[in-house]
Amino acid sequence: MTDEAPMHAGRVLGTIDATPLGYSFALETGATVQLDDVVVTTRTLPDGQAVAMSGVVTEVRAHHEGARFDSDVFLIHDGVLPADVVEAADVMMTRVEPEIYVPPLPGAAVRLAIGKERDEALYFDKMDRRLAIGLGRDGQQLYANFEFIDGTRGAHINISGISGVATKTTYATFLLYSLFHSRLLGAEGANTKALIFNVKGEDLLFLDHPNSRLPEAQRERYAQLGLPAGPFGSVAIYAPPRRNDPNAGPDVATRTTGVDTYYWTIAEFVTDELLPFVFVDPEDERHQYTMLIHWISSKLLRDGRPHGDDGAWEIEGTVLRTYHGLVDLVVDRLQDQSWQPPATTMGTTNAFIRRLLSSIRSLGHLIRADIALRKRHTVRTSDAQVTVVDLHNLPDRAKRFVVGVTVKRAFEEKENSGLARPLLFLVLDELNKYAPREGQSPIKEILLDVAERGRSLGIILIGAQQTASEVERRIIANSSIRVAGRLASAEAGRPEYGFLPMAHRARATIAKPGTMFVSQPEIPVPLVVEFPFPAWATRPDERGPSPGQAVPEDP
Repeated sequence: MTDEAPMHAGRVLGTIDATPLGYSFALETGATVQLDDVVVTTRTLPDGQAVAMSGVVTEVRAHHEGARFDSDVFLIHDGVLPADVVEAADVMMTRVEPEIYVPPLPGAAVRLAIGKERDEALYFDKMDRRLAIGLGRDGQQLYANFEFIDGTRGAHINISGISGVATKTTYATFLLYSLFHSRLLGAEGANTKALIFNVKGEDLLFLDHPNSRLPEAQRERYAQLGLPAGPFGSVAIYAPPRRNDPNAGPDVATRTTGVDTYYWTIAEFVTDELLPFVFVDPEDERHQYTMLIHWISSKLLRDGRPHGDDGAWEIEGTVLRTYHGLVDLVVDRLQDQSWQPPATTMGTTNAFIRRLLSSIRSLGHLIRADIALRKRHTVRTSDAQVTVVDLHNLPDRAKRFVVGVTVKRAFEEKENSGLARPLLFLVLDELNKYAPREGQSPIKEILLDVAERGRSLGIILIGAQQTASEVERRIIANSSIRVAGRLASAEAGRPEYGFLPMAHRARATIAKPGTMFVSQPEIPVPLVVEFPFPAWATRPDERGPSPGQAVPEDP
């Protein structure tokens, strides 16, 4: 950014107290400032030392000076009553250099911060590794310190906002796009991965297709950020199998190519001890059958063995090829008490059986060995830079199973590698469903592990939810970067949004899509960020050809 001549904005008011943390100033005639503008004023101390005080405009107001009654506005307009229009702005301090906390003096000149002064006011000059997170209202770049994302000094990003308006997932994918097209990752860039769970619609199934309807003005915004306007270059997409399909084709409607079907074989279900992830609904928390779950899981593993090479499992002479068959075997053995663990009441056993039987409809097509084994049936992040796991057609119970098992596998692989680099970014919306504030579940334990130990393992959680007040506190607390989009009025008043000053909370209730409030440790005031429309397609009628492909025909 080139440095320009400073623009004089006004002078510090003498009618309102100025403090070391904030002040108000009157605008010069003809000058204009808006919310989020960065301003600087200077005070010279008795010893000759100059103190530069930078801040962000948090409020702008105008009034008639000389009017006593509300109705005076009509007399002033008609020229009967003399009065002047005065505009003033409130400033919240962001940085004082040197750190001598004295108030600015009344009458001190206030100027708009541009170029180097703006970077210093927002601590961009202290960021050795900065990630472009969008544009400010002045059209200039805004950054986050990547050291508070990659685990160097902190990790994890949390995004809150109203569904459908706050553009939470869109902003999460934009941050990944900015990262993957920056030079921050260096030689690690090619091996840095992202695992994204698609929980609503099929918007994320076209990340590798350009947005053919992207306006030219939006392309210019990408150019302002130093980014190309295009799709993600390396994407793998997994979807669940279609129900009652003998070929187990992917259950998606708008994309017919480039999608792999994921499922778990019976052998994988047993050997990886995935039974606990069948019991992750809120209802399961009220029953005391945790010991029984682990008993059955151990029994299946200890007394059984793989059968053939298609993922089947054999136990007590019975070959299991379907989840329905596995459930029937467990229920029969519990009812004849041959697998009944000690110190377990029949009430607990019957509750376990009811919940296990009810899981067949949700999970039967996801856990199977009744089709030819496919090499790419397991969700793997090694095949592409961005891996999308589609969940939108699954019932809630199946969503919880897929999320829990997939995150568990990714976490264990990272833990076993012993290496924090390259990084793995985990993007998960509806975090309040998988890690609610109340209760315990295997998924919640895994996500807590990611939040508390992921920084050292190189797993970075980008979590999103409508209501941060319903998410486990430790997950929110471990997120160095906090982001809010459009918020409901009641939610904005919750203590979880204490990182937003009152003025920002009020603005968050009317924020338009594409506007985010970003808080990070180094900057005391949240940055109000606007980010461009996705340069990748978000629905079928937007998709252009992916690299090396022809334009798809409409079905």
